[in-house]
Amino acid sequence: MTSSASNVVPLDLVARAASVATTAAAPVLIEGRGVRKTYRTREGDTETLKPLDFAIRAGEFVSVVGPSGCGKSTLMKMVAGLLPISGGELELAGKPVRGPQTDVGIVFQSALLLPWRRVIDNILLQAEIRNLPMAAARARAAALIEMAGLKGFEQKYPWQLSGGMQQRVAILRALLHDPSVLLMDEPFGALDAMTRERMNLELQRIWMTSRKTVLLITHSIPEAIFLSDRVFVMSERPGRIVEVCDIDLPRPRPLDVMGTEAFAGYARRLRAHFFAQGTLDAH
Repeated sequence: MTSSASNVVPLDLVARAASVATTAAAPVLIEGRGVRKTYRTREGDTETLKPLDFAIRAGEFVSVVGPSGCGKSTLMKMVAGLLPISGGELELAGKPVRGPQTDVGIVFQSALLLPWRRVIDNILLQAEIRNLPMAAARARAAALIEMAGLKGFEQKYPWQLSGGMQQRVAILRALLHDPSVLLMDEPFGALDAMTRERMNLELQRIWMTSRKTVLLITHSIPEAIFLSDRVFVMSERPGRIVEVCDIDLPRPRPLDVMGTEAFAGYARRLRAHFFAQGTLDAH
């Protein structure tokens, strides 16, 4: 029996449906209920984040976009346990976040590599700090280096690497202890446009291989759309989540997806928030 062409479902739609179904069925890993942040100053209390309600499922890639100073990085630091919440409830894997979390990896805008240590030793710094078994850590580091396309650069110093390669090393260091969550605060903000695009592809590949839960803080609307399953849009300070935008684009995403009408539609939708607020970042 032959089927008509109209009954054939494209493979990318099958893969997209399977991916969405898998994510939707995954347990909630990070959850905030009425989470807020207020700083106490000489002049009085300053509200940074209004009460936030959100849930991020295991294996999801979520980006947060918003104007400078809206509290994006503050939110990430609270999830990591580096800043205490001022109210509400924040949980990681069903447990309240109180103090620094061991099951997260963090990548900042600067790679923060130690210049006197080679690539392999910068990655293994994570194992030294956490007192992990060194033999197992070396084996995992070797596997991560292979995955990130850095094989052959293990003995190089940071100054011998490009900016993009340095950030790859920082990502591998954050993944060495196999955390459930990868938190990223503008990791590619200091890179030139072409390198940033290559790193977006690289991060997508690493995420699809490792299936970590990723929370990315970014000023770049195209970057957020390209990488994410969902995008949290935040208002001006004091920040609040004004929209959660589902990104329904098939994976893996090539760079030329940015030229499609679907991608442009998401960009217009997200930018409309910032035009309405009278703020729009450069990217």
